[in-house]
Amino acid sequence: MSTQRLAFGPFEFIAENGCLLRDNRPVAIGARGASLLAVLLAADGRVVTKSALMDVVWPGLAVEESNLSVQIAALRKLLGPASDGGDWIVTVPRVGYRFSSPVERRTDGPDSPRHSEARSSPGIAVLPFENLGGDAERQYLADGIADDLIMALARFRWFRVASRGASFALRNGPRDPKSIAHHLGVDFLVDGAIRHTGDRMRISVHLADAIKGATVWSEHYDLQVVEVFAVQDAIAERIAAAVEPELLLRHGLQVAPHTGNVTAWDLVRQGTFNFHKVTQPTHLLARRFFREAAELDPMLPEAQIWRARVNAGLIAYGWTENPASDGKEGLDAALRAIYLDARNPYAHYALAIVSAYTGRANQAILAAERSIELGPSFALGYLVLGMARLFVGDAAGARKPLARGLELNPHDPQNAVWFSLLMLALFFSGDLEGALDTGRAALKARPDWPALLRIQACCHTAVGDSQEARRFAAAAGDLPEPAGDALGPFRDGNKEWATCLEGLLRQAGHQTTGSDRTTTFPEV
Repeated sequence: MSTQRLAFGPFEFIAENGCLLRDNRPVAIGARGASLLAVLLAADGRVVTKSALMDVVWPGLAVEESNLSVQIAALRKLLGPASDGGDWIVTVPRVGYRFSSPVERRTDGPDSPRHSEARSSPGIAVLPFENLGGDAERQYLADGIADDLIMALARFRWFRVASRGASFALRNGPRDPKSIAHHLGVDFLVDGAIRHTGDRMRISVHLADAIKGATVWSEHYDLQVVEVFAVQDAIAERIAAAVEPELLLRHGLQVAPHTGNVTAWDLVRQGTFNFHKVTQPTHLLARRFFREAAELDPMLPEAQIWRARVNAGLIAYGWTENPASDGKEGLDAALRAIYLDARNPYAHYALAIVSAYTGRANQAILAAERSIELGPSFALGYLVLGMARLFVGDAAGARKPLARGLELNPHDPQNAVWFSLLMLALFFSGDLEGALDTGRAALKARPDWPALLRIQACCHTAVGDSQEARRFAAAAGDLPEPAGDALGPFRDGNKEWATCLEGLLRQAGHQTTGSDRTTTFPEV
């Protein structure tokens, strides 16, 4: 697989992934800047009208022409002066802009060192699925599932997806993962198989880190053959949603120690690595990285997205001394992210999660709905939608999105919060057995989260199982108390429900001993 590079002066630009290099070192250009540069370079010195540029950067949106001027100015500042001392980008009055320097087109094959250096985000390829039943007439189904998975993965922005033609061309070639990954220029491989037994089918899926030769994730699905056509899209979405956080986390783990000489995107990766540890020190450190990234490149949407998310987390877990100030920073960052990349579901999720923890649950609902419109298999969108609905007292309306989000993303480090919310939604919509079933799954994910144990105690009290209720209440009391449990807006917005839970905990034998508590029921 070859990659075309557009070279000018000390720069090289890879339009395929928006990567800009200066003297073979990556430059933090931002999504809108990359889009503008790609169009200008492709024009070969011809004038590109303002309307054409705006259609590329803000497709389908009506924006003021001044926004384009701001973007061009930022791009000029980033590139610096041309070799002759002038600007790389020349203004053509009342018409548009053109690129002033000759552009050289270079093509790298997969063996080129520069091709390897330029890969600024992890890549993934979906290989043709094997048809283990040997029935040639069923091969189309195996190919169809792989096709759907490629399209589903392509909707995510954290990684590159090899084209179908490139990956399917290897159907009959060697199956060595390292050589396949090297040939396709990717880091991760997805393969799978389908097997028929009578009227049933098993679909197996495997995600591997091809460079390290390690399995990252695998799963199988057992279905009736007649069900496959109905659930094929759902399977692809489920796989894509499970693969995405694994890739993000795995890629983040490879970040080198902070040296003080890194790009904005490197800073974001440093921050995400710490963010996913979910402790107060690592959240504060992550915020520092995100702030530095946003200052270094104000046009990088990811820096703003993560700055919003980390401030929401600091408020949710009680790790802030100034929630009002952190909430304002989070809201400003989320709105900036949407301005920079309005079609990114993560940007709208960032606004939703900050809104949920700054007393704006109705705004959170709208932002969450928008994130799902943009990414139908976006797990976090469903989770924050359920959260916001529960915060406004709509327990029944919270159930489905919370359950869907947990189904799509079962390995999130913060799932203890989402499980707690789903249990509460089930409980207060009258499904006590469902709440208990969810509690059993929740304890497998996070057996040491006091809020989960106390909700379990309440559920068992409500169904008359006093022995189990006492056991869970006692177990919660034996654990160290976190600074916060992320359920504050639920209690604040639903006083009667909080009082109900407090009474059930008393029946379970729970004792509140902290005289410095502001409420007698602080953790559920």
